Amino acid sequence: MEAIAKLNNYPTGPRKMRLLADVIRGMQVEKALAILEFHPQHNAQPLAKLLKSAINNWEQKNEGSSAADSNLEVKTIFVDGGRVLKRMRPAPQGRGYKIRKRSNHVTIIVDTKN
Repeated sequence: MEAIAKLNNYPTGPRKMRLLADVIRGMQVEKALAILEFHPQHNAQPLAKLLKSAINNWEQKNEGSSAADSNLEVKTIFVDGGRVLKRMRPAPQGRGYKIRKRSNHVTIIVDTKN
């Protein structure tokens, strides 16, 4: 039985978060947590927290078993673009440059390995 956890509107570009999501896709959760704990990218910390939340959701669904005993893996992880805050920066000769502050939505699905 699979469990889902979502992180919405995290204020970093989706492209940066996808690099980290590609690293842990298909891994066992213990190994993925170990990688995220020591990864130098700043996106690793909220992604590790989200993975722990997905593990806890799985344990809530399967009351009798724990994640350490079963062969739990990151079945699916995907990153979508979130809202974009649009700002203006002053530019020469009275113009303005657009600044797009991007955010993303992350969804993790964990399940036992078949």
